[in-house]
Amino acid sequence: MARGGNVELNGVTYQWPNRPSVVVCIDGGDPTYIESGLRDGVIPNIKRFMDEGFHKIAQGTVPSFTCPNNMSIATGAEPNVHGISGNYYYDAATKEEVVMTGPELLRSETIFAEFAKAGAKVVAITSKDKLRQQLGKNMPLGDGNMCFSAQFADRCTLAENGVENVLELVGQPLPDMYSAELSLFVLDAGIKLLEEQKPDILYLSLTDFIQHKYAPGEAAANQFYRDIDDRIGRLADLGAAVGLIADHGMSDKSQDDGTPNVVWLQDLLDDEFGTDTTKVVCPITDPFVAHHGALGGFVRVWCVGGADPAAVLNFVKTVAGVSMALTKDEACAEFDLPADREGDVVVISEQGTCIGSTEAAHDLEGLKGHRLRTHGGVTERQVPFIISQPLNDTYKAESARGTLRSHQIYDFLINGTI
Repeated sequence: MARGGNVELNGVTYQWPNRPSVVVCIDGGDPTYIESGLRDGVIPNIKRFMDEGFHKIAQGTVPSFTCPNNMSIATGAEPNVHGISGNYYYDAATKEEVVMTGPELLRSETIFAEFAKAGAKVVAITSKDKLRQQLGKNMPLGDGNMCFSAQFADRCTLAENGVENVLELVGQPLPDMYSAELSLFVLDAGIKLLEEQKPDILYLSLTDFIQHKYAPGEAAANQFYRDIDDRIGRLADLGAAVGLIADHGMSDKSQDDGTPNVVWLQDLLDDEFGTDTTKVVCPITDPFVAHHGALGGFVRVWCVGGADPAAVLNFVKTVAGVSMALTKDEACAEFDLPADREGDVVVISEQGTCIGSTEAAHDLEGLKGHRLRTHGGVTERQVPFIISQPLNDTYKAESARGTLRSHQIYDFLINGTI
């Protein structure tokens, strides 16, 4: 194993890991799945980690979406530092809506890049390619450093990913985007690389396809967690310290008849203030509409055509299903968000409700046949924080001081374990 000095990033000093340090981000891994898995006896390795190591419920980044939370974990900081405050945002200067996955949008270095530059072997594997470029930003690739996705595992090159022939390496075909196998491929690739190359730092980020479709305790959810648990146990058996985290939780946001329980906010604002006076942006938006139909629990409103933000705020507060309506300044202060990427008004739904723009703008075909389960709001920010090893006295005391944040997982895993 390579050896180097301490690595400093965003106010945290990371000591050199004394064994492989693996963080698994269970996308959509609401704590209720762990509770259900323990009750049903399908996650014996995770139970062992909890009994012999450390566990607590932590708070993730709000909005509780994939991109901002993965970047919080990768940088050990919140969005006001790293800049990624959604999967999608509105650039008020250019008046363009932008997918928030470009590496140029990430304002911080990552733990992965800093350790790799210090001489560590670092591997970052994500299920969806949308995270890859930011996870791999400024990371020197090759010589054991890799960053690739299961989605495009058949396209990997040494220049772009630090590895090639990934399907041959893992010994599996390319998984389908809408499948449990996409996540399991990530874990199997991590196991294979841990066996053969013994990287110092690994990040394995899964997808929430199963959690969007199946509630805790359903057969498919139990099988998925059983399969995850088996692979997590294998990582520990290979000598790694393993940290388990989630990027966000998951809530049922459907009506009794199974249809989505939606506030069509742009339609309401158009009726109240006139068309083209406001712009609702749903920052959950990404290419995978079968997961959630771009419906989540957190949206932003820009006043683009004369609407008064205070009037919009007061109106939104009266809308049934809305839990919180905040000004830009309030939202940035409450959730550590970058002001230049924030809307004039932030709207957060109640747990059983989601928010969309106009009814005509959302493709809900992929949701047919199952209840809408999605995320984004404060009610989906709670995540499991589990470490396979016991904590040292310093970090035991730190954990007892108050609420843990998901972005602390590498700090606790590398610095805090015995």
